[in-house]
Amino acid sequence: MSIFQALSTSGSALTAQRLKLDVISSNIANANTTRGEFVNGEWVPYRRKMVELETKKETSFDQLLKQEINLKGVRVSRIVEDSTPFRAVYDPSNPDSNGEGYVMMPNVDITKEMVDLMSSSRAYEANVTAFNAGKSMMEKALTIGK
Repeated sequence: MSIFQALSTSGSALTAQRLKLDVISSNIANANTTRGEFVNGEWVPYRRKMVELETKKETSFDQLLKQEINLKGVRVSRIVEDSTPFRAVYDPSNPDSNGEGYVMMPNVDITKEMVDLMSSSRAYEANVTAFNAGKSMMEKALTIGK
């Protein structure tokens, strides 16, 4: 693996983790949004979104032969909605409450989001460190010839 491949791998991971952080912050911001989208004539609460990551591989013939050792980083494969049910909260004063006084709240668990946020933040920091280490090695290699 060349040093440029290492920088490319870290760069792709930084991009993927940044998107994951954006999705998590959107989930936290919409934790109390009872009107997410209009479906079949009624408002449906915001539904938690999750980012799925996968390894990014080159598709040239040479790279296909070496794909087990030449992974090219990470990429976001898709953003999916969490299928867990909404929470029912008793609040008869809320304009979105049903006839029994219950309001359907988003399926966002703030604790889970904060754990995901910390995990993604740590992964981002680790990739910044790896990128800076690769950059430092390149600088040191350039000074050897002086």
